[in-house]
Amino acid sequence: MFDDTYKTILTRSEGLFKDRGSRFIGLAFPVKSEEKVKEILAEIKKEYHDATHHCYAYYIGHIGTPAIRMNDDGEPSGTAGKPIYGQILSFDLKNILILVIRYFGGTKLGVSGLINAYKETAKITIANANIIEYAIKDLYSVEFEYPLMNNVMKILKNNAVEIKNTIYNNNNVIIEFEIIWTKKEEICGQLRNIHGTMQKYIKTV
Repeated sequence: MFDDTYKTILTRSEGLFKDRGSRFIGLAFPVKSEEKVKEILAEIKKEYHDATHHCYAYYIGHIGTPAIRMNDDGEPSGTAGKPIYGQILSFDLKNILILVIRYFGGTKLGVSGLINAYKETAKITIANANIIEYAIKDLYSVEFEYPLMNNVMKILKNNAVEIKNTIYNNNNVIIEFEIIWTKKEEICGQLRNIHGTMQKYIKTV
């Protein structure tokens, strides 16, 4: 059964973890594209230009195949990006980027120490975040002649539907509406049953 909601964070979040002199600063961001990830990474590397490592993981996408990446940024393979990503999965979050910036304190932590440090930093950062749940929706438009307005509105007055825009053009009406993913077949099917309506899928949001 496909779930019509997903969890992400509302705004930037921060966390701090220390171990044997090393400081690990966690930063989490809500993101919806890899282009946005690149922008944030560039900004953070400037802001924390004197840090030893800038490690990260992200999960982008809430339908279909997600874009996933883990980066150890010079730490031993699998000791940074993977434990950060593990916390994204543990909290069941999507459309999120988590960076962990390390300032080396002079004492090597070893593989297990690094895995624990990056894991705990990501965990603290997420725990400090405002986690929210979004409904997955499709944006559609339906076009029809004005006399059909009452019939169309009877269907669109549904808790699963949010009308975004209504355009009147002489005797024609175009209504753009968002519909919860799992209800789209039901609602769109009802609209198709009204002779004289034309539907168009616009995008998933």
